[in-house]
Amino acid sequence: MVSILNQTEELHESSNVLGHIRCGSYFLFSGETTLSDGFRATLYFLGLAYCFIGLSAITARFFLSMENVVKHSRKVVEIDPVTNSEIITYKKVWNFTIADISLLAFGTSFPQISLATIDAIRNVGELYAGGLGPGTLVGSAAFDLFPIHAVCVLMPKAGELKKIADLGVWLVELIWSFWAYIWLYIILEVWSPKVITLWEALLTVLQYGLLLLHAYAQDKRWPYLSLPMPRGDRPDEWVPAEIDPSKEDNDVYDGYDDIARTELGNRNIVDIFSIHSANDSVSDVPPESSRTKANAENSNVFSIWKQQFMDALVLETAEARKVDSVLLRIAKLFWQLILAPWRLLFAFVPPCHIAHGWVAFTCSLMFISGVAYIVTRFTDLISCVTGINPYVIAFTALAAGTSWPDLVASKIAAERQLTADSAIANITCSNSVNIYVGIGVPWLIDTVYNYVAYKEPLYIQNATGLSFSLLMFFATSVGCIAVLVLRRLVLGAELGGPRVWAWLTSVYFMLLWLVFVTLSSLKVSGLI
Repeated sequence: MVSILNQTEELHESSNVLGHIRCGSYFLFSGETTLSDGFRATLYFLGLAYCFIGLSAITARFFLSMENVVKHSRKVVEIDPVTNSEIITYKKVWNFTIADISLLAFGTSFPQISLATIDAIRNVGELYAGGLGPGTLVGSAAFDLFPIHAVCVLMPKAGELKKIADLGVWLVELIWSFWAYIWLYIILEVWSPKVITLWEALLTVLQYGLLLLHAYAQDKRWPYLSLPMPRGDRPDEWVPAEIDPSKEDNDVYDGYDDIARTELGNRNIVDIFSIHSANDSVSDVPPESSRTKANAENSNVFSIWKQQFMDALVLETAEARKVDSVLLRIAKLFWQLILAPWRLLFAFVPPCHIAHGWVAFTCSLMFISGVAYIVTRFTDLISCVTGINPYVIAFTALAAGTSWPDLVASKIAAERQLTADSAIANITCSNSVNIYVGIGVPWLIDTVYNYVAYKEPLYIQNATGLSFSLLMFFATSVGCIAVLVLRRLVLGAELGGPRVWAWLTSVYFMLLWLVFVTLSSLKVSGLI
């Protein structure tokens, strides 16, 4: 992603906002260049929207695999000092705070990370890196903070309130999120303007480790390293015990519902967040029937995998056939037909219970990066055909496309969890991961090579509007956080509440995003 601007400028040739030479690039066929610019732009926009649907579908598979990764427990045998008998307990391998910051935030930010890393490897040996990488990630941060909050605040049912249970952990994540963009401004404009040194890139990556350590210290309430804030009361179960699947609109994930129920024992709730519980250990030995079921599933991996492909080809589910309205059934059938190619493609992801979910987790990330690359190609072509400044495309379409898994993740968390912790933590943590990993790793790759080969740093160009965008992001994000704090003080929760107030909050967040996008776009286009 770091040098997408250079690629886009090659596509544009002499293009600008008001007028441009006809775009000679194409997506698949050279005959595309003979079509009118308006028709081509429409096709590319439709292709971009279809990729967003694909990202939503593969994110559902990603959640299932991640659930199996995080719920993994290890057997602990202890000797009772009184009876001298063995006490067997099963303790969670993953700390949930670390899982949110690493697996969840890393996975949902993987489109940005993978594209930036691949782009850095392609440009190894060049002294200059494009400025669109940081600009795109600032746009993604704004999309995460404003539109995703706008969606999450509406997810609880009317009148239902969902608050952050552990404010201490959230404050730590928020501080590191803001510091990530302050750090980006310092190394780009203050410390060494337009130049990234090896030590700056290395420090950027290492700060992600410091974030993990600080968040873990806050979760465990380590003295001197944690904020003096008590942990809020958490319910015994973070996810409701029963949800009627027939009452939920899960059309996007219909292709995977049967698979999930097959793999996970016909559970009513299937999503990553069901592993969040108040206890870090399970004291009882799993029932023998569960062990038998697990063994049976492991011995029928290929049967389950075959079922994934069969389910992917089902266009009308049993629930859909119960709908009385013919028009509604036709609409649902048409939607399933649109989803069918994505479901068939993602059926190649292995069953989620293999190797505690790690195989499916890795494959899902590979598919996410592939779809995200196609999103980037479409945005390049849209910019080429329409003459829109590539930075504007980055702040809007590219930021939205690569942040789509973040939106889906936070939406599911806000809708199904009993607290707002993971929904809001995913937003703040994703912003941190974008800088510390998404920018840090590509810069580290290029700076190491430049230092070894040329004894030179990495030079940043084409980042004229980045400083202005960072200032706009800071200003609008303060307005966003202030409203969340106000809702906590007045309503007692960050998400949900009376429907009118939820909608007003959502509209306000979207207005902040429009202000950021509009002013940043006008600045990079030279209009202000």
